[in-house]
Amino acid sequence: MHIQFNTGHNTDGNDKLAEHVADVVRSDLGNLADHVTRVEVHLSDPGGDALHEMRCMMEARLEGKQPIAVDHQSDSIHQVVGGASKKLKRVVANALRAKH
Repeated sequence: MHIQFNTGHNTDGNDKLAEHVADVVRSDLGNLADHVTRVEVHLSDPGGDALHEMRCMMEARLEGKQPIAVDHQSDSIHQVVGGASKKLKRVVANALRAKH
């Protein structure tokens, strides 16, 4: 599974953050990752300051299925990434169950 990490212009997308995001996604998807070819993560802070919520959109590409996207908003990077990743796990699991 390849994880592609993107940030908006108001968000610092350093290597440490990219590693954290990849670790969270891999951990949450667990054995479901065998069915996922790629996850695209888009992290943004529309307002560019602490007064605005951050947004994380994740899109998973599954073997033989249309891409699946989820979105989560929160005030902190860790919460927004974790929330989106957990949502992604649920929708990927549901899509794989529907496949059989």
